[in-house]
Amino acid sequence: MTIQQLEYLLAVDKHRHFGHAAQACFVTQPTLSAQLSKLERELGLVLFDRSKMPVIPTETGKRVIQQAKKVVSESKGIYELVAQLKGDVSGDVHLGIIPTLAPYLLHRFVKGFLEKYPKVNLIVQEMITEEIIGKLKNDELDLGIVVTPLSEPGIIEKPVFYEKFFAYISDGHPALRSARFDPSKNSREDFWVLQQGHCFREQALNICDGSSNGKQNFHYESGSLEGLKNMVNRYKGITLLPELATFDLSVEEKNRLRPFVGETPVREVSIILNRSFLKQKMVQLLHEEISASIPQEMTMKAHGKVVKFR
Repeated sequence: MTIQQLEYLLAVDKHRHFGHAAQACFVTQPTLSAQLSKLERELGLVLFDRSKMPVIPTETGKRVIQQAKKVVSESKGIYELVAQLKGDVSGDVHLGIIPTLAPYLLHRFVKGFLEKYPKVNLIVQEMITEEIIGKLKNDELDLGIVVTPLSEPGIIEKPVFYEKFFAYISDGHPALRSARFDPSKNSREDFWVLQQGHCFREQALNICDGSSNGKQNFHYESGSLEGLKNMVNRYKGITLLPELATFDLSVEEKNRLRPFVGETPVREVSIILNRSFLKQKMVQLLHEEISASIPQEMTMKAHGKVVKFR
């Protein structure tokens, strides 16, 4: 049994296709198939059901794959340890970030981070929280930037900053008459929210759980905060914006922001990672770069009251 054979095993489990797994491992399909067949003979087990398409692991194969992940991760740990001892910051980092953060946060830290660590290749994907968690657990991502707390088994959360919520209100709306926004005095139909699957949707509904007047003849759920903002600008109603999304608003738009009555609701933003992730120095450096790219007060937990949504 070799580490290389175990890496081929994990590649087939990930891609569920021998040809695609071979391409990902930069070998020919016959080479990969031969090595997996050799591994199966050595173990005396059939690891994959090749009669199905896509191929799937057998029940015993699933257990072997779980152990193989640990072995391969530990073997890579030797290289990571040596790199850290040498002070080397390099390699690919696959990062997932939620859509309500990406447009407002990435440009603040990515350029500076890559200028400091030019040997790092940062690959960023925008996706919802559940997808990030799934890909972290399947070793398809290294890190995520999401809203926490999650309390997800096997996932480590490292809080970075705390972001206030603001009500963003259409021109001429009665809510603009008050200096502070009281969600209980506005009907549910007034609010524009994100599509199902976005954690920001749940946070907004938790905060703005007003009564319903049943009077709405137009329903729209956007996949982006910009879409919601545009509806407020051009139609009518209210949406919520997180703090970073308010920084680049025009003067007129900022005049239509309102803080909340009472204790300010905030969301906690964290870097999350699988417990087995080895590049701890990388996590620390990213944490420092993100923290330095935003106003210092946002890194303090006393910034407001964290809104739980799970």
